[in-house]
Amino acid sequence: MLENPVWAALSGPQACFAEAAGNAACYQSDISPFGALAEPGDPAGWRDLASLTDNVLLTGPSLTPGPGWEVAMWLPGVQMIGQSMTGVEDPEAVVLTETDVPEILELVERAKPGPFRKRTIALGRYLGIRSGGRLVAMAGERFRIPGWTEISAVATDPDFQGRGLGARLTLAVAAGILGRGELPFLHAAADNDRALRLYERLGFEPSHDVIFAQFRRVG
Repeated sequence: MLENPVWAALSGPQACFAEAAGNAACYQSDISPFGALAEPGDPAGWRDLASLTDNVLLTGPSLTPGPGWEVAMWLPGVQMIGQSMTGVEDPEAVVLTETDVPEILELVERAKPGPFRKRTIALGRYLGIRSGGRLVAMAGERFRIPGWTEISAVATDPDFQGRGLGARLTLAVAAGILGRGELPFLHAAADNDRALRLYERLGFEPSHDVIFAQFRRVG
């Protein structure tokens, strides 16, 4: 499941957020740009995907576009798992809700943690830290598969970086996941050495290399 987490999520615990056809599925467009194939190497799955969208973000250890598709973006990444880590609740962390979405989107624009849309917050528990009433850091849950939940959207306002806020929120989100009897995992860009070192210090271990790729239909 960890090698194809989006499919495991959309065909499992997060099926309520899916638009599906045959061996392909996508999150609803205002939730996330991610989609998935049951078998990324199966041309039939790519045809199913074409009935759902013209543009999709996929992830997996290996990705090759099917007939009628081309690569629009390609980013090597690393998946990390927290099988032996300990989460830590944070007394300053507040639970973010739909009313916080405008501020969340503003923070995402400043911090660039990756794709986040108007209803992404529906995927799980999101925590934030405020300074002077302003949302300056956040982290939350994205892909949820049996036994595992991904930590995502770890973002800190550039004016507040270097204070350990991202680490604190990552541990706080992990605490909630572990408290449910699940295990946390996450992804980072392969060239983001700073983030990879941080996550290792927090107790995450590399699982395997992955690719994040945006595909679009051609012809």
